[in-house]
Amino acid sequence: KKMQIPLAPDKNWKAPNLLEIFTKFCETYLGPVRSKTAASNGVEEAVMGIFTKTAGYFKDRLGKTRNKISTSLSSVLSLGRNIDEALLDKLEETLITDDIGIETTDKLIADLREAFHSRQIAKTDDIIPFLKEHIKSYWPHRDRQLHFAQTGPTVILIAGVNGSGKTTSIAKLAFTLSQNNKKVIVAACDTYRAAAVEQLSIWAERIGVQIIKQKSGSDPAAVAFDACEAALARTADFLILDTAGRLHTQKDLMRQLTKIRDVVTRKIPHAPNEVLLVLDATTGQKIPVRFQLPLLSAPLEVRCVPWKTSG
Repeated sequence: KKMQIPLAPDKNWKAPNLLEIFTKFCETYLGPVRSKTAASNGVEEAVMGIFTKTAGYFKDRLGKTRNKISTSLSSVLSLGRNIDEALLDKLEETLITDDIGIETTDKLIADLREAFHSRQIAKTDDIIPFLKEHIKSYWPHRDRQLHFAQTGPTVILIAGVNGSGKTTSIAKLAFTLSQNNKKVIVAACDTYRAAAVEQLSIWAERIGVQIIKQKSGSDPAAVAFDACEAALARTADFLILDTAGRLHTQKDLMRQLTKIRDVVTRKIPHAPNEVLLVLDATTGQKIPVRFQLPLLSAPLEVRCVPWKTSG
């Protein structure tokens, strides 16, 4: 589900026109559209069909990912079956296969074995309620508050893979800070993805924060430089930098991330104060480690902060 963000009422806000966005995209990547009439005749219907099919495709594929763990557990935990060592071994194999992680799986199985041998649980029906009750205690008790700069603007660099919700998370974070009377500037350093600058611009307008941007295809480090200058000149409390989604295997994009960090550090000492790596629950466990080198000189501290979503 998409994260919902409460918005200040704005009667003048107008939703972006899908046809205009699509036409601009075509002009950018496919050449000029012959006429507005040619663009509108049948295109709107075709565009909506494409979006409907695409949305359906991803919903279907993500649904399979979302249900994979549940289905795997259900196949192991047949209702009413007695718990034994063979079942616990099979459950351990299933959790590791579903990328729960070795350390977490070991702890889960150890706790289940202890509960089984102490006769706290006896049937497979007892396993899921037991896990629900105990799994929250596995979370490390770490400080999950933002780190603020002692002087000058607090700079937050947002990074992550494609489609993980970076821009929406920025909007939610910026809105929360602005509601606490903080002066916030967002920087559109994602000049790589089509319509990324426009998306962040719409969010900035809706939540009432300032935005620093350049045209698509510009140097992201140049946008970061302008944003740092603006944050210092306008005495902003927070500067939030949006960046393009990337995988750790894309070396050019990872070097680009390093360049953004270096520009920010030269302009504002000790910045960025926070590096937020936005991931979803199905992301492989190598990603946080692979992002460490281009972002930080010190070991990456992973602080899991789940967004509250509707539903």
